[in-house]
Order: sequence, then structure tokens, then C-alpha cells
Amino acid sequence: MTRLKALNPEEISGKSKELFNGIQSKLGMVPNMMRTMGNSPAVLEAYLNLSGALNGGTLGAKLGELIALTVAEANSCKYCLSAHTYIGANLVKIDNEALTQARQGKSNDTKTEAALVFAKNLVDKNGLVTSDDVSAVKNAGYTDGEVGEIVANVALNIFTNYFNNTAETDIDFPAI
Repeated sequence: MTRLKALNPEEISGKSKELFNGIQSKLGMVPNMMRTMGNSPAVLEAYLNLSGALNGGTLGAKLGELIALTVAEANSCKYCLSAHTYIGANLVKIDNEALTQARQGKSNDTKTEAALVFAKNLVDKNGLVTSDDVSAVKNAGYTDGEVGEIVANVALNIFTNYFNNTAETDIDFPAI
């Protein structure tokens, strides 16, 4: 049973309705997480703005989805595990092995694994990573800007994990 109500896009008005219309036009639906975030237009808009900005970053959709899975597993977020597994497989076309490995911060690609290990370290250490942690991800070939994007992706996913874990959002993707 959900703890926060998912709004019906057909029954609302105002800023959330405007945001829902934009989501509907892009995705063809308004996922339950966003419908629930719509209880506060500020929360939904913050999520959409940060997500949109990171989509324009240099890390790419594949690594973004893999980071999302690493973080969701660390935070036991069933909604995000389900959503990002579906998105990763069906929209980004990531193979099942890579999706499964990402949940543990692993990858067959050394550079990708360095990013996932760093992401997992950020979560496990509450952001208090060491100089060695930063050096390891930079030595794998990530620029200072890309390290910043990894941190921002982790922060975005912690936000959605905590939100969904609090709300107990109904999973509207194939459940993991």
C-alpha cells in the first residue's frame, strides 16, 4: 500500500498538470513516481530539471542507467530497480548481464566499472570519498567534469530512491 498518493493526471490543474502534460508528450504516459512527486510541483520540477540537465551531460544514457542500478541496489529501492532495468533493457538496449552486474557495482568494461565502484563508494561512504577513490576513477579515464556528473547522477538517484522508498510508490514497470 502506498504511503503517498499518486495523482491522476486527468483530475488535477495548475503547475503539476502543466508538468504532467510535458511528461505525457515525451513518454506517452506519466509514471507513478512522477504522479506522486506531482503532489509538490517544486519536487517534480526539481527532479525533471536535474534529470534533464544530466541527460545533456557527457556520461551518456548507458552509464547513467548503470549508475542508477548501482545506487538503487545500495538503497534497496524496488521501484528504481524495476524502472531502470526496464529502461536500460528496452530503451537504452543494455544487455541483461550488464544490468545485473551494475546492481553490484560491477562491469566487464574496466572504465565503466571504475565509475560504478565510485558511485557505490559515494553511497556507502555518504559522499565522504577519499582521495584514493577520486584518483581511481580519474585514473580510469574520467575527467573532473565527468566525476562531477557521476556525483550528480548518484545524488539524483538517491533522491528518487529515498522518495520512492518513503512513498512506497506502486511499481508500474515489470517488477524486479
